[in-house]
Amino acid sequence: MNKTKLVNCFLSGRRKSISKYENQTEELQSKVLQKLIRQTIHTEWGQTHGFAQVNDYNSFTKTSPINTYEELKGYIDRMRRGEKDVLWSGKVRWYAKSSGTTNDKSKFIPVSKECLQDTHYRGGTDAVALYLGQNPRSRMFDGKALILGGSHSPNYNLPHSLVGDLSAILIENVSPFVNHFRIPSKEIALLGDFEEKREKIARAAIRENVTNLSGVPSWMLSVLTRVMDISGKTHLEDVWPGIEVFFHGGVSFTPYREQYRQLITQPGMHYMETYNASEGFFGLQTDLQDRAMLLMIDYGIFYEFIPMDEIDRETPNVVPLWGVETGKNYAVVISTSAGLWRYMIGDTVKFTQKNPYKFIITGRTKFFINAFGEELIVDNAENGLKAACEATSAQIREYTAAPVYMDAHGKCRHQWLIEFAKEPESLTDFAHILDLKLQEINSDYEAKRYKDITLQHLEIIPARKHLFDDWLKSKGKLGGQHKIPRLSNTRTYIDEMLSMNDSAKLEDF
Repeated sequence: MNKTKLVNCFLSGRRKSISKYENQTEELQSKVLQKLIRQTIHTEWGQTHGFAQVNDYNSFTKTSPINTYEELKGYIDRMRRGEKDVLWSGKVRWYAKSSGTTNDKSKFIPVSKECLQDTHYRGGTDAVALYLGQNPRSRMFDGKALILGGSHSPNYNLPHSLVGDLSAILIENVSPFVNHFRIPSKEIALLGDFEEKREKIARAAIRENVTNLSGVPSWMLSVLTRVMDISGKTHLEDVWPGIEVFFHGGVSFTPYREQYRQLITQPGMHYMETYNASEGFFGLQTDLQDRAMLLMIDYGIFYEFIPMDEIDRETPNVVPLWGVETGKNYAVVISTSAGLWRYMIGDTVKFTQKNPYKFIITGRTKFFINAFGEELIVDNAENGLKAACEATSAQIREYTAAPVYMDAHGKCRHQWLIEFAKEPESLTDFAHILDLKLQEINSDYEAKRYKDITLQHLEIIPARKHLFDDWLKSKGKLGGQHKIPRLSNTRTYIDEMLSMNDSAKLEDF
């Protein structure tokens, strides 16, 4: 019996529903908004903001403000202490711990039971549905899925709530049926020490027939490298002959693509990007040759967008999905079935097409460099590094960049700290190609680089092996969904990393 074919047949109806995205955008999103409103009319938030009188998008925008985490934090803190009917109907038991804000070390994102089902798990199911639709000869259910997860954080737990990485929450609450098709065991998957977990995952997985992978590219690569060390094999398909797809997300795949190509050499390997954040599951790659993802518009999420050139205005022009333009950079605003109302998640996107709406992630509202008017975003950085790697045969494991501010002579530059998996023969050539590519794709950067008058040539500092892992470990953030801040407008992160880099060099000396 071909299990994969049976699953594919079962999911065919869902693919037909997704095809409605092509011509029913406003209708589907309006239905989502009305459902969210109906479910929360009796809550404190719903009563305060007159949800009983809200009957369309325009009336919704007039009663509800745009919010950051700081605006909702007080409500969320009360929910974590057991209060019900605050931002969402009933009590919310689970909270996804995410990277902190200006005022707090961590954010605690509510994950209601409705959100788990109508958003996160639905996204996972749709990823499989769309993949099988493109690959009818798949045999992924002949084996098991290697799924990486985070851990619980008992030190954050209050009597009425539980906290963990989103991936840990998903593993903890998933149907027992799914556990028949995934590894490692829940006990291993939820371990808090990533190094111990990596070792146990590698040793457990090597005995299984793994056909598909799910996780953050950087952490998955770390596990797979350990699998190769233990097995003594040359390529991953020598360990798992049936390996066929990696569902990846969390960070851009661009810096890791070449390393995966060398690790998995069989031509039938596929890579499918997913956009599953603590706040919700937003997008899926539907064409494996096109990096743009399809925005999933019939989940428990209503979308709005703020043009990035208006992000700092007191009253920016906020538009619903059907009001966006292609080729324009937007900050994402969501309202969800976990009680996040008109919430700015901090990510930025650019739409590549409409009907259906497909987009690329361009960065974070806080992860950019604009110290001198250059407006460098993560998407620019990824494309620049890709060009430099292709030209020099280099491979990058991790990186971060920040400005070096003007000295007494008016000299300033960007400083890049890069951990290479394979160093270029000439660091000078690599830096030159990166700089030229950034000028080619970012006119503001090009203008500031003109004749070195404002912005000098960028500087690259090679990072020692495992520097970024060690920095995350020092923050208690090794493993799970924690990510390196790629770009920063301040030197806080990079100076900490440079200090660790320099101290290790002194010890070696």
